[in-house]
Amino acid sequence: MSPESPPPGSVRSAAEVNEQIRALWLRAGGILSAQERAEYELLVIEWAEAIRGQVIEAA
Repeated sequence: MSPESPPPGSVRSAAEVNEQIRALWLRAGGILSAQERAEYELLVIEWAEAIRGQVIEAA
């Protein structure tokens, strides 16, 4: 995981995580290395959790 990523359990908005995902893809030039792929997978999981949290709050 990237040193910029927060520790597990910390809460960031889906928009913040999405921005980090976009930055990762831009930095990688559209082709992820194995390390970047692992970071991407963790970010997608975090993004999904943030989205679920927003849906629960909206309900």
